[in-house]
Amino acid sequence: MANGGPVEHGYPHLETVRAAITALYRRLSYDSVQAFSASVVPADVAFCDTDDLHLGAQRVAREIVRHFRLPDARLIVGFREMTHAANVELAAGPEYFVELNDRFRTHRRDIGAALAHEVTHVYLHRLDLAFPTTAENEILTDTVATYLGAGWLLLDAYRADGVSSQKLGYLTPEEFGYVLAKRSLFFHEDPSVWFTSPQAYTAYARGLDRARQDGRQPPLTGAGWAGRRRYAHDRRHVSGVPPTAPYAFTPDPAGRLRVSFPCPTCHQRIRVPVRGRVRARCALCRTVLECDT
Repeated sequence: MANGGPVEHGYPHLETVRAAITALYRRLSYDSVQAFSASVVPADVAFCDTDDLHLGAQRVAREIVRHFRLPDARLIVGFREMTHAANVELAAGPEYFVELNDRFRTHRRDIGAALAHEVTHVYLHRLDLAFPTTAENEILTDTVATYLGAGWLLLDAYRADGVSSQKLGYLTPEEFGYVLAKRSLFFHEDPSVWFTSPQAYTAYARGLDRARQDGRQPPLTGAGWAGRRRYAHDRRHVSGVPPTAPYAFTPDPAGRLRVSFPCPTCHQRIRVPVRGRVRARCALCRTVLECDT
């Protein structure tokens, strides 16, 4: 939790974020992801200063637990002085003890954001979905929370003025915007109407631009002129394709050339023959892709 300190910007965790989206689809399946087509709505997690602190926190926790379809999970929420925004004890369940930073006693509108992250920890714990390191797991947690419809609260908790700043979560604001945009493009949902923070709106707009770029990489037909020209050159000189290129060429067993590239929705790699116009369907997220190989 950044509180008055510097807020990191940009996309330093982008590869881990993309790997998290792929891992989520592999673990849940397309149909299970589709079940999260509706996000947590502001009214369900609203928390005003006149609400009882503990009863209100329990109510918000129940709403987020319900959103993640964890009917037998019970969160017991407490408050204490701590460095981080929150912490959850991942035991066998069904009860999970969540501690929130004492700061939330007077910043109650952000309790939903902190609980969204912690409930996602419980959700991933039950899914047995984890990355190798603690840092990667935190990125996974923020990514899953956002992609499944609760993490917009974390982005909306990002606020800054001339003298102070606040940010929750481990993704940068732009990375939160990127994942939220991925969700928005997939479910045709506009989360920007829920933002109370102007900084969150700006970060979402930047993330949306970056997410749209994923659908404009060759060999997709949405690629621009420069990308198409570079792709045509690389196709003629396969051995010289730079490792940073978004595609790679390999021969199939019969010696015919194939190109692989990441799906712009779930980032699983797709391989198609190099033979002009091709329509491909991602087996993981079922996105239909128009390609010019």
